[in-house]
Amino acid sequence: MKKTSKLLALLLIGALTLGALAGCGGNGDKSAAGNGEKSAAGDGFRTLDEIKESGVVNIGVFSDKSPFGYVDENGDYQGYDVYFANRIGEDLGVEVNFVSTEAASRIEYLQTGKVDIILANFTVTEERAEEVDFALPYMNVALGVVSPDDAVITSLDEIGPEDEVIVISGTTAETYLEKNNPEIKLQKYDAYAEAKTALENGNGAAWANDNTEVIAFAIENPGYTVGIPSLGSADTIAPAVTKGNTTLLDWLNDEIVALGEEEFFHADYEATLLDTYGADYEDTLVVEGGAA
Repeated sequence: MKKTSKLLALLLIGALTLGALAGCGGNGDKSAAGNGEKSAAGDGFRTLDEIKESGVVNIGVFSDKSPFGYVDENGDYQGYDVYFANRIGEDLGVEVNFVSTEAASRIEYLQTGKVDIILANFTVTEERAEEVDFALPYMNVALGVVSPDDAVITSLDEIGPEDEVIVISGTTAETYLEKNNPEIKLQKYDAYAEAKTALENGNGAAWANDNTEVIAFAIENPGYTVGIPSLGSADTIAPAVTKGNTTLLDWLNDEIVALGEEEFFHADYEATLLDTYGADYEDTLVVEGGAA
C-alpha cells in the first residue's frame, strides 16, 4: 500500500512538472518565435521588438497569384507584394520567412500567429478592419469580371439563372456578389490556380475577382475579355497585422510614408507589373506614401 501511494505521488509530481514546463515553453522556444507563434505576453502576436530580436519576420503572401505573389521555376517567391516584403525585411534588419496563404486564410493566419504581416493582395474593408489592423495602402483596386471571348459578360444582368460565376473564397468578389446579387450562383474555389483552371475548362460563365487579377489573366491568356473592368466601389490594398499590434503597425505606417518619398512603389510596379499591365496603368494602380 505504501509503495502504491509513493508511486502515485511521484506520478503526480511528474505531471505537475511537465505542465509547468509546457506553460513556459513559448518564452524560451526560439524556433516557435521565429515561426510567428504567440508572444511571451500571450497577445497572439509578436511585437516589433520581438520580431527584431528573433531575426525573422513572417510575411503571408500568395504563392499562385502572378504577378503579385507567386513561386517561380527556381522555387523563389516573386511579385509585387514579395518585392515590398523583401524591403520590409531589409529595413527591419531581419530575414523574411514567406508563408504561403490562401485568400480565406489571411485573417486566420494573423489571429493564430502564423504570420506577423499579411501582404497577400489584401483589400481593405470595414468588415475585415474589425478583425485585423490595416496599415496605410500601397495600391488601388476594384472588382472586375472576365469571361470567354465568345460569350463576353459586360453586365451582371447578362448572367442567366443557370450560369455560375467563379470566385475565390474569402475575397471581396465573393462578399460583393453574395450581398448585392444573391440570385447569382457562385462556384467557389480556395486557390487562384483552381479558379483559373475552372474558367479555362468552361466550368463557369465568368470569373469575378480583383480587376488587377482578371486584367492580367486576360492579357496572358488570349480568348478572354474583361467585360466588366470595374464593379462596385474603388478600394485599396494594404498590409495587415494582428489586431492590437500597435508597435508593428506604427512601424509599417512610417515605412510606407518613407518609401513614398523615394517613389518605391512605382519602382516595385516597374520591376514586377510593367510587363503585364504596361505603363498606362501605373499611376492608376500605384499608391505612394499611403496617400490613396
